[in-house]
Amino acid sequence: MFNILTLNKISKNGLDRLDSAKFACSDSIENPDAILVRSASMHEMELSENTVAIARAGAGVNNIPIPACSDKGVVVFNTPGANANAVKELVICSLFLASRKVAASLDWCKTLKGEGENVGKLVEKGKSNFAGPEILGKTLGIVGLGAIGALVAQSAAALGMKVIAYDPFAAGKTDIELVELDEIFASSDYITLHAPLNDGTRGMINAESLAKMKDGIRILNFARGELVDSKDIIDALASGKAAAYVTDFPTDEQLDAEGVTAIPHLGASTPESEENCAMMAADEVSAYLLKGEIKNSVNLPNTCLAESFAVRTCFIHKENADEFAAKAEAAAKASGASVTAIFTANKKDMGYTVIDTDKAFDASGVAGAIRVRTI
Repeated sequence: MFNILTLNKISKNGLDRLDSAKFACSDSIENPDAILVRSASMHEMELSENTVAIARAGAGVNNIPIPACSDKGVVVFNTPGANANAVKELVICSLFLASRKVAASLDWCKTLKGEGENVGKLVEKGKSNFAGPEILGKTLGIVGLGAIGALVAQSAAALGMKVIAYDPFAAGKTDIELVELDEIFASSDYITLHAPLNDGTRGMINAESLAKMKDGIRILNFARGELVDSKDIIDALASGKAAAYVTDFPTDEQLDAEGVTAIPHLGASTPESEENCAMMAADEVSAYLLKGEIKNSVNLPNTCLAESFAVRTCFIHKENADEFAAKAEAAAKASGASVTAIFTANKKDMGYTVIDTDKAFDASGVAGAIRVRTI
């Protein structure tokens, strides 16, 4: 029986995919074999020695200490694409919010309460304050063509927008026009961010990049708040350089800034998205615990393993995959076990080696292993 700790409310449809005869799931389990998490921060959490996997029900893993997990041989999964449609729909909604000043107009309408028969006249008199352009024929620049960015591109094109995109990893994989980042800045009427947060992207929207953009640029951020320098975007809105900033990650100073439409992190907040993410996360954990399979890990390579096996020994290490596999195979043969299949691969500095044998062997002596599991 494997014990699964849930750090957030996980969709029942997801948990139901974990066979109750093999898995016990609870938010109070101690020393769990695996953890299912949504948005809870794990950076201050002390992981049990029993914990071998963490599955994030969502795409971003900023709430998980990846290097520390790797050092302990803990596989970290995410669920890319499971919430993509939910975020895409809110991005498309936000194109209109950015253009037509819808949010501000709704707030203004509430101030007319009590005006009685004058409401109609006041509406006609004040509506010009909320006029804005149509998106038809405008250029949308997309930064990042992952699962969400690609869906946004398709929908925006269907709405009559010209779509250009920047993604250094998408060449040859898409029909969308790919351009350099500076071209996104220079040519776009709207820019939507779908890039990961790292040292190279943090603060990518700043005074310098804003200066390269058209006057009246409208920027949407449904990726990570830190991609945009908060002070610089507020200054750009105040000067008229930017016409609108729609963000799913508002900061205190942005909440009352003119031109900011602040949304309380609703991108993936749909029942369909939560179910999709939970089901994918549960499947990932189940496959890893029961069969050693890895899919959608952010710190270890995907696997291609035989469906049936007698005994499977899984090694997590930081050595060259082929060199480590040779040592592990030698250890198996030295103990008298027959090797029926070997998988080995690296992802950056992390390696994963799986050896199928006809019987168990002592793998504790294979030097360089961070974690060893026998299934």
